Amino acid sequence: MTISQGDKLPDADLIRMGSDGPETVALSSLTQGRRVVIFALPGAYTGTCTTAHVPSFMRTKDQFMDKGVEDIFCLSVNDPFVLAAWGDSTGATAAGITMLADPQAAFTKAVGMEFSAPPVGLIDRSRRYAMIVEDGTVNVLHVEEGPGVCEVSGGEALLATL
Repeated sequence: MTISQGDKLPDADLIRMGSDGPETVALSSLTQGRRVVIFALPGAYTGTCTTAHVPSFMRTKDQFMDKGVEDIFCLSVNDPFVLAAWGDSTGATAAGITMLADPQAAFTKAVGMEFSAPPVGLIDRSRRYAMIVEDGTVNVLHVEEGPGVCEVSGGEALLATL
């Protein structure tokens, strides 16, 4: 079942890079009692993800914060080392975006957002989407029709809903 607006997010253990290396973090600890943005994408270093999706949230981060969003999380089915390197190379980490790894696609599958494209080596990856989450509940959800498109899930489109 695909997650929808108004649904409570399932709890999941994700991995982020901490000062001492990879650390597991419960999604509920990042969302409980907070207003956050989560945007998910097919993979680090892929075309649209690198040139459009991540930069859109870097451009709009301060505007989200001005509207009461406390954190912006980028979620991908990659390992935390790749996401940390990608966050550094894109400037996303320096911009204050937290890179969250879902390496086994457990959360991605739990919310019904997985897809595979074997010809290009993408297996059990995340569809491209963005959501505003308040206290663990999805308030706004924008899902792209295809993995190479970043229109409704970009930072500007999501910001327009606030």
